[in-house]
Amino acid sequence: MHYGYDGCVAVVTGGSSGIGLATVRLLLESGARVAFCARNENRLNDVAAVLRRDFGADNVLTAAFSVLDKEAVNDFASQVRARFGTCDLLVNNAGQGRISSFADTSDDDWRAEYELKLFSQILPLRAFLPMLREAEGAVVAVNSLLAYQPEPHMVCTSSARAGVQNLLKSLSVELAPQVRVNSVLMGLIGSGQWTRRFAEREDQSVSRSEWYGALARKKGIPLGRLGEAEEAAHAIAFLGSRAASYITGSQLEVSGGLSRHI
Repeated sequence: MHYGYDGCVAVVTGGSSGIGLATVRLLLESGARVAFCARNENRLNDVAAVLRRDFGADNVLTAAFSVLDKEAVNDFASQVRARFGTCDLLVNNAGQGRISSFADTSDDDWRAEYELKLFSQILPLRAFLPMLREAEGAVVAVNSLLAYQPEPHMVCTSSARAGVQNLLKSLSVELAPQVRVNSVLMGLIGSGQWTRRFAEREDQSVSRSEWYGALARKKGIPLGRLGEAEEAAHAIAFLGSRAASYITGSQLEVSGGLSRHI
């Protein structure tokens, strides 16, 4: 599916694997030039080599750094400005979940989790906001269903995710009408942590589809399976596209029906 990004420039954080990589590829397929970053330089370089082969070196820009490094984020924005001249879409995707209950979450863990979840949104947005305003562009934040439906074994992450969602709602008002701000709320997506957990499963004879199916039944997912990274990428690409030009301050659930809130 082509989302009409011809002539546009997109920036994706955490773009070397999982949802981020699926989004980068879909945006390139939809005509965008894409700049993306990640912490792991080796993996980033491997992925970038494939994408440059498939979509052309002129359409891909990469940089390896942590999105919590303010100077590195600002430098990346300068690179995008110098190379592409603009930014029409910022996809804030970097970040991962922390498994912990209230009893075993230390003060340092709380501080680290809030810093990661909030500043992985704040720093890239600050850096790219001038270009986004010039382009009358869009921000799509990758958040989690935990923001509205917390899990007791992920109390710290759930709390921080709710804070992110509140921030995004405020930004959608403050940055309007020049910049639209929306989010996708992820349920269980078959990438990242679930790929690692599958690899570490007790019974190695169980197939991926069997293991994921059992997990979906245990979690009560109505569609009976985990989502794919590509399915999440389609939601992101839609919200960032011109087709969503009258949508801001909204959240789109990609959860297979796992949501229990109204």
